[in-house]
Amino acid sequence: MNVLLAVRMYISKMIQDSGPGMKVLLMDRETIGIVSVAYAQSEILQKEVYLFEQIDKSGHGPIMKHLKCVVFLRPSQENIQLLASELKSPRYGVYYIYFSGIISKAAVKVLAESDEQEVVREIQEFYADYFAVGPHLFSLNLEKPIHGMEWNPNCLQRSVQGLLSILLSLKKNPIIRYQSFSTLARRLAENIRDTVLKESSLFHFQRGESTPLLLILDRRFDPITPLLNQWTYQAMVHELLTIKNNRVSLVGVPGAPKDLSEVLLSAEQDEFYSNNMYLNFGDIGQTIKSLMDDFQAKAKSHQKVESIADMKAFVENYPQFKKMSGAVTKHVTLVGELSRLVTQHNLLEVSEAEQELVCQEEHSQSLQKLRRLLCLDQIRDLDAARLVYLYVIRYNKHPHKDITSLVELLRRRGTPEKLIDAVDTMISYSNTGETINSSLLTTKDVTKITDKIFKGLKGVENVFTQHTPLLKDIMDNLLKGRLSEEAFPVIGGETTSARIQDVVIFMVGGVTHEESFAVHQFCRANTGIRIALGGTQIHNSQSFLTDVEAAVKLTTTGNSKYYSSLATGSGRHTKLT
Repeated sequence: MNVLLAVRMYISKMIQDSGPGMKVLLMDRETIGIVSVAYAQSEILQKEVYLFEQIDKSGHGPIMKHLKCVVFLRPSQENIQLLASELKSPRYGVYYIYFSGIISKAAVKVLAESDEQEVVREIQEFYADYFAVGPHLFSLNLEKPIHGMEWNPNCLQRSVQGLLSILLSLKKNPIIRYQSFSTLARRLAENIRDTVLKESSLFHFQRGESTPLLLILDRRFDPITPLLNQWTYQAMVHELLTIKNNRVSLVGVPGAPKDLSEVLLSAEQDEFYSNNMYLNFGDIGQTIKSLMDDFQAKAKSHQKVESIADMKAFVENYPQFKKMSGAVTKHVTLVGELSRLVTQHNLLEVSEAEQELVCQEEHSQSLQKLRRLLCLDQIRDLDAARLVYLYVIRYNKHPHKDITSLVELLRRRGTPEKLIDAVDTMISYSNTGETINSSLLTTKDVTKITDKIFKGLKGVENVFTQHTPLLKDIMDNLLKGRLSEEAFPVIGGETTSARIQDVVIFMVGGVTHEESFAVHQFCRANTGIRIALGGTQIHNSQSFLTDVEAAVKLTTTGNSKYYSSLATGSGRHTKLT
C-alpha cells in the first residue's frame, strides 16, 4: 500500500525497459510533476536520462537520432495529437511510450497510423496518474474542483482517472463506500464502479479473506481541520510557506541565501526531513541544534588536511559533507522563518484560541477571547478571519451566538472585504454537509491544554495539539467494524467485509497534512491495517478558502448577496498495428 513506491517502480521500469544508452524523457505538464515528486533529478540522471522535454513545448527541436525517447504522458486527447505529430517527424531514434492511465483503442490507432517510420518499440499503460507525496499520501492537485456544489466535469473525470490509477497500481479491486449526505462522493463512487465493470479485465485481482475498501469522503463533513494552525514540521511549513509538489519557495524570505530560492522537502531524498516531518515545532528546534553540532564537528575534521591520507579521506567524504551542508542550510532557513512568522503574527495565542473554540464548550469565554484578539494589530487579517470562521462553524446554532459583532470587528480593523464575505460563505459551506453539532466537533475525553516548554529554540514556548481530525473517528469505527452502512453505503449492493486490511481513503474537496499525520499514527498503532490517504489536493488554510469560495457561488443582484449553493505491476501491453 505504498503509493510512492508504486510510482517509483513504474518510473524505474519504463527507463530500464528501454535498455542501455542515452535517453530523453518526454513528458507533459502533469507527468513532469508526478515524476519530480517521486524522483530527484539527480536520481533520474543516474539512469542515463540526459534530457527532459515537455511535449507541448518541444516544438521543432534538434534531431538526435542517437537518443532513445522514453515518453510518459497522460492519455488526454491533446497529448495524443501532440505525440502523433512527434511520431510523423521523429527527432529521436526509437520511442518507448507509456501512458499514466487507460488509453482507448481509437488513440492507439491514431498513433499507429502516425508511426510511418516504425520508430515505436512499445506502448504500455503504467498506472502512475497521481502525485505520490509520501508512502501513504497522494494528491491530484485539482484546484476548485467543485462549483456551486456540483462537480466541475473535467475535475470529476480527472478524479475518476486518478483513483483508478491508485487501485491498479496497488492491485486492488475494492468494495466502494461513500458518505451518504454527499452527492459529490456518490457520483464519484458510481463513476469509478462503472469504469471498473467496463474494464473488468484489468481488475482481476484476488480479494482473499479481507476485501480492500475504497472510502470516498466529502471535505464538508469536517471544515474545521483545514482552518487550524499547524504545529508539526511538515504541516507547519505547508500552512505558513506552502509546499507544492514537495517544493517550497523561499523567494522573499528574510535572510535566505541568494542561491536558495527553492528547496526540496522529500522524505526519500532528505534524511533529516524523513526523521522529523511529524515532530512538533519545539522538538524540531532541538533536532536542528543537534544537526548543527554534528555538522560543525565534521566541518572541523575537514579543516585538517595535512597528509595524503587526509586528502583522500576528504575527497571520498566531500559529497556526503556537501549534502549535509545543504541540509543544514535548508532546515535552519526554514525553521528560522517559521519561528519569525510565529513571533511576528502572535500565532501561539491565535492557535490557543482556535483549540479552545473547536475542542471546548466555553462559548462565552471563547467569544470574549475572540473579541480581544480581533482588536490586536499584531494578528494578521487572515488569522483574524479564520478565528471568526471557526466560531461560526462551531456556534452557528448556539442560542447566544454573536456573529454580527465579530464581523463588525473585522470591518473596523480594515479586513479585506473578500475575507469578510467568506464568513457567510463558510456558514453556507458547512451547512451543506452533515448537521453540525457539538458532538461532531468536540473531541471526547479532552484533557486540559498543557504548556510544553521547549529547550534549544528561543521564541517557542508552547504548542497546542488538542484537536483531532474527524477522520480519526471514522478510522476507529472502520477498524471495529462499526462504520454505519446508512451513513456510508456500499455502491453496487456488495456486502462489506468483516475484516479490513487495505483501505484507500479519498476526500473530495481536499485533504490536509494533519489528517495524513493521523493516518500515520493510526497505522503505527494498528499494524494489521494499511491506509492510503488522498484528496483532490492537499490543503492549507488559504487553498481551502479558495476552494470553498468556488464551491459556494456568490451571486450579486443589486444590493443583495445570496449564495446559490445547497442545490504496482508492469502495466498492460498494447501492440501497435
